[in-house]
Parts: sequence; structure tokens; C-alpha cells
Amino acid sequence: MNFCKILILCFLSSLSLSFGHAQSKSLENDIKTFIHDKKAIVAVAIKNGREGDIVHVHADEKLPMQSVFKFHIAVAMLTEIDKGNFKLQQPIVIKKEDLTPDIWSPLRDAYPQGTTMPLSTVITYMVSQSDNVACDIVLKLLGGPEVVDQFYKEKGVKDLSIKINEKTMQRNWEAQFKNWTTAEECTDLLKTYFYNDKKELSAESHQFLWTVMKGTETGLKRLKGNLPANTAVAHKTGYSGTKDGITEAVHDIGVIYLPNNDPIFISVLVSKSREDLATNEEIIARIAHMAYDFYTQMHKKTK
Repeated sequence: MNFCKILILCFLSSLSLSFGHAQSKSLENDIKTFIHDKKAIVAVAIKNGREGDIVHVHADEKLPMQSVFKFHIAVAMLTEIDKGNFKLQQPIVIKKEDLTPDIWSPLRDAYPQGTTMPLSTVITYMVSQSDNVACDIVLKLLGGPEVVDQFYKEKGVKDLSIKINEKTMQRNWEAQFKNWTTAEECTDLLKTYFYNDKKELSAESHQFLWTVMKGTETGLKRLKGNLPANTAVAHKTGYSGTKDGITEAVHDIGVIYLPNNDPIFISVLVSKSREDLATNEEIIARIAHMAYDFYTQMHKKTK
């Protein structure tokens, strides 16, 4: 291939990228128009595939995570498993004193006297059912929230703070602000651990993570809410409840698989909302549907 042909290919490639970015700007503007009258901060970060364009709306706002951080904790634990410090099938003894009352826990409800189960099952409870007791058990095994926080700091992750566990967070409204992140950081981490280019996770841990994320049973009216039936979504939700008419977190972050199986990485964080839960979830569902339709059509045009 001669030099002129190389220049032409480079030009066409840059032109294609510029066109993609221009198109994504229209999606970004549509999202801004949709949320402009909502009584909430709606933070959105969307990335289309490995080298795709980016949609940012309030994506650098530092917002409380609530249970979204269970994705981050799962990644930290799977990394320790890959180091040989734990095993997926390692039996974990759960004592009655571990079963914190008055917080969301299907695990506690199923085993009110305690039990022993594989670590893989504890992680599955934590992610797929957003189980708070399971989360605190995994955090305790890892050495506490500060260990997970340090894990990400050592990786150069800046817009993330994990300081407290679920027991503390669910008993003190103000405490939730100690665990915060941005929509952009969430989407970047989803993409990093989905593609796994630097082999951050072993093949087994990688498959386990995304299988568990696809099995998430909470927040089904959020990212998945308005998508076509049987659309695969691997996601993690977060919810704060409401105090004095304000909801600090109705979140969903994840990977939406397009009809051609290409991924889009999307984080929608709804915070400081004076809307009701149904409206907050509909905001997320509408944005996810807008992104799904937009990138499905884009992929058809570029065939």
C-alpha cells in the first residue's frame, strides 16, 4: 500500500469518526431536551462499543452511589480470587450475627439462622439481588470498604469514593454521600472490565461477572424498562429511598446489547430528585431506549 493510499484511508477514518461524534451530539441534545423539565439531576454517560463515540450529560457530577458500588466490590473480590487469595467455590460461613436486620437482604430472609454457601453464591446475591448483607460479608472478607477504595486508587481511578458499608449507609441518610462516583467513571469501568484488554480479570472471573450482571433482578423498570423484549442487559442498580421529598439515588449502570450483539455502555444516575419513583425509573428507561434506538439505526446505516 503506497503512501497516498494510507493518507486517504486515514482521512476517511477521521471523517467517519467526526461523523459519528456529530451524530452522538444529536443523541446528547435529545437527552438534554427530554430531561430539562425534570426535577432532578440526571447524569448520563454513554459509550458505543470499543472505539465508539461518547454522550455526556452532567457526567462529571459527583453523586452518591448506593448499591451501584456492588459492581465495584465484585470486581475487587474477583481480582483477589484471581490472585489465589479466595476461590469462587470456597465455602463461606454466615453466622446469625452477620445478618443485619432492617436492611434489604433476600439472603437473610432465606437463611434467618445463618448458613454456609460458596463465595460465588454470596457474590451472586450481592449483585443480582442487590443483597446488603451479602455485600457487607464480601466487604468484610476483603478487609473493609477502605481496601476496595484503595484498590481503585492504585489503578488511577479518581472519581470514586468507597468509605462505608451497607450497614452504615442504610442507617444514616447523610452517610451515603461518603460513597460517591460519576456517571462517566461508571461507564469507563464498565467498558474496562467488559473488554478486559489488559486481562484485569481471568477468563473465568470475567465470564462469571458478566453472567451475574445479566442476571440482575432489581430495577427492571430502569435500563430494561422500555427495551424490546429479550434484549440482553448486564447491569447494576442503586436506590436511596426518599427523605423529606428528595430521592438521592435512583441509578442503573450497565451494558445494553444491540440486535447485532454489539455493546453500548451506559450509566444513568438520577439524584436530588423531587419526582416519584415511577418517574425516576421512567427517566432511565426512556434514556436507555433512546440510546438503543439511536445506535441500532447507526449500525444499520454503517453496514
